[in-house]
Amino acid sequence: MKKKINVQFMIIASLAIVLTLVLVIGTFYELFKKQIFDDLEVYTHILENTATLENAEENNYYCSAENLRITMITQDGAVLYDSSANVETMDNHLERPEVQEAIENGEGGAIRKSQTFQKSTFYYAIVMKDGNILRVAKDADNIISIFANVAPIIVQIVVVLFILCLLLSHFLTKSIVQPIEQMAKDMDHMKSVETYEELQPFITTINRQHEDIVRNANMRQDFTANVSHELKTPLTSISGYAELIENGMASEADVERFAKEIHKSAKRLLTLINDIIKLSELDAIENSIYFEQVNLYDLAETCVNMLQVNAEQHDVNLFFSGVPCTITANKDMIEELLYNLCDNAIRYNVPNGTVWVEVKEENGKPMLKVKDTGIGIPKEHQERIFERFYRVDKSRSKSTGGTGLGLAIVKHIVAKHGATIQLESEAGKGTEIKILFVL
Repeated sequence: MKKKINVQFMIIASLAIVLTLVLVIGTFYELFKKQIFDDLEVYTHILENTATLENAEENNYYCSAENLRITMITQDGAVLYDSSANVETMDNHLERPEVQEAIENGEGGAIRKSQTFQKSTFYYAIVMKDGNILRVAKDADNIISIFANVAPIIVQIVVVLFILCLLLSHFLTKSIVQPIEQMAKDMDHMKSVETYEELQPFITTINRQHEDIVRNANMRQDFTANVSHELKTPLTSISGYAELIENGMASEADVERFAKEIHKSAKRLLTLINDIIKLSELDAIENSIYFEQVNLYDLAETCVNMLQVNAEQHDVNLFFSGVPCTITANKDMIEELLYNLCDNAIRYNVPNGTVWVEVKEENGKPMLKVKDTGIGIPKEHQERIFERFYRVDKSRSKSTGGTGLGLAIVKHIVAKHGATIQLESEAGKGTEIKILFVL
């Protein structure tokens, strides 16, 4: 990672150095050209009043001193005088760019490279009062020769800049990567890592994900341990009773009693396994849940009717009331939710107790309420009651056949449907669970 960041920094730095040099040289050369044209303009206007054929020798001396070339041209392009060449051998200058521009605008300029590409000639021309055209020219280094002259200095500057960039790149890479390396070495103490502000959201996200992973790992470990413990109890009971019968250590009366205990433990084992499977399925389901329009009232009424016999066996009165309410939900999950809530309310009730199941609208939202007059849940247990295998009264739970997974399943289903669940309970007086669904 460090090497990759270093390489990217150096590529960026190299491009920046090259582009800067190109822009600087280009800008310098443009300023250089402007300065030459400005000088030529000044020289031309100075010579304008004295540039005649009669004082050509005087002008030629001035041109030699300033390294200038003077040319006088007629309106039709014929050369009258040139300080550096024989006019008899010179061709017509009418098509020269600076002459054309001077005829059109009163003045004009042009640049032409020499054949050696080491020099460029700058031309500046004006139209004089007599109608002739005065042109002043000067040779100067072109951009290639200028660059060649300063190339050693440029190379030295580039080397120095490259070394500085290399050092800065190493320092910046180290400062960027160091907090990440510290976090990788000790993810349990990421909050104590000193870092820069831009990395803080990343650290917060990683820290939250790490905490979630640790929490989920702990939950899975606890779940595995709890499952092993819960399965061990009925299996031990079944194995013990079966061994007594197998070894002929049980009388006929005991055989019947042992068979009932084996059946009871086997039934509890099947119930436990079914609940574990349901939880595993809920954990595995992501976006593949099929939702449809479901009449919550009809499902609740069917569930209450189905559990009437179970309520009578526990000496509990089960009542249902409400109004038709439609929700967008998975029908099988809602049936499971209703069964677990009602079964819990019956299972943990008192003799001659009561369970009320109600469906209605509350604040414009479909609402399901299951209320009982059972043993209730003490305040200190209410926050954990939806955890897997958590029981308020373990002895009572096992005696009634509870697995400790019913409310955990309810919580999962509520979360899958984006609903909210509210719990109100008091030890010895009963429990009320209310679920508000989204429309």
